[in-house]
Amino acid sequence: MVRSKSRVLIALAAVVVMGALGVTAGALHGEEILKLGAPLAATGADAREGALAKQGYDLWADAVNARGGIKAGPHTYKVQIVYYDDQSKAQTSAELTDRLITQDHVAFLLGPYGSPATFADAGIAEKYKMPMVDSNGAAAKIFGQGYKYTFGISSPAADYAAAMLQCAVSQSPRPATVAIITADDLFSLEVANGAKDWADRNGMRVVYFQKYPVNANDLSAPLTAIKAAGADIIIESGHLQESLVAMRQAQSLEVNAKFFGFTVGPTTPDFVKALGPAAEYVFASSQWTPDVKYNGPLFGSTRQYAQAFTKRYGFEPDYHAANGSAGGLALQLAIQNAGSIDRQKVRDALAALDVVTFYGRIKFNDKGYNSYKPMVTVQIQHGKVVTVWPANVAAAKAMYPTPVWTARK
Repeated sequence: MVRSKSRVLIALAAVVVMGALGVTAGALHGEEILKLGAPLAATGADAREGALAKQGYDLWADAVNARGGIKAGPHTYKVQIVYYDDQSKAQTSAELTDRLITQDHVAFLLGPYGSPATFADAGIAEKYKMPMVDSNGAAAKIFGQGYKYTFGISSPAADYAAAMLQCAVSQSPRPATVAIITADDLFSLEVANGAKDWADRNGMRVVYFQKYPVNANDLSAPLTAIKAAGADIIIESGHLQESLVAMRQAQSLEVNAKFFGFTVGPTTPDFVKALGPAAEYVFASSQWTPDVKYNGPLFGSTRQYAQAFTKRYGFEPDYHAANGSAGGLALQLAIQNAGSIDRQKVRDALAALDVVTFYGRIKFNDKGYNSYKPMVTVQIQHGKVVTVWPANVAAAKAMYPTPVWTARK
């Protein structure tokens, strides 16, 4: 009887320890389940981008589980992602991150959508020494705090502007003037300031620069000023809903430019669906497209990843989804390399990671972000998003200059 009680107590102690590590016993065949946490926008201004990121996370988790799970030393773990809706609010995201760590006892974190939420969550992750793979937060400020537990797979925010402007100046006739409007948020401001710096360094004249409130539904005033300035290039740094407002009002006000460039929006399926023909000729920077040529573990080639995503969701993935899958893959590879789910060992394995995947090279610099993966520029042509720069991965030539509104069919 004493021995039986001892066995029960030992078993219960083992369950408590496993729970604290983010591992639970599965319902089938004694599987071990590795719980991951992700506070992700399902409502609010970033809900669409958050939904795309979630689809990327889910595709990765299902692919891992279909292959038996993540192997870490003698153990193999199936993946379960615990999601909470952060309502597109950074403070809410931070509170949910705390809950995932202290109440849900997740093993590791997958990041939220957007730089403001990621910035807030990174502080919580650091407090608890909890490794977090940041899939969709690109602002440099996230990585300027000296944090050791947050690792960003995306190219940094400043690269968004550089990719578009490098594409623009490769066209003929070469554009000379730039107008920049930006949402007043962490990511968008970094992109906009990066655009101004790049233009200044490369002999272009910035004829207009203006911030607008986050989630603005009226951009007619800055667009009217841009029209008067006659800029060759218009760069709008914001998110999906703001990009839709900008293009609708540019059309109604007949604001013309040789190059309309956006940071977030045109790569999502919603942009063309919402704007129809008004979406034509629009350029955007992108972390990834199905046209880039990479190959790596789990998903195989870039094209194979795109096919798997399309088969499941019915449309081609944009970079928000690819970011999610790549973030999950980075965590998986770090766990495998560590041979353990010990937080410190996995953290160190993330810091040492250097691998080419369907998404491109994933390697983190000493600040924790991926400065090794180039971005690309896309354009909407005949209702489809196509890669137009750089030339070595372009699926089509850029259609440039953009015709004036009155000349469009």
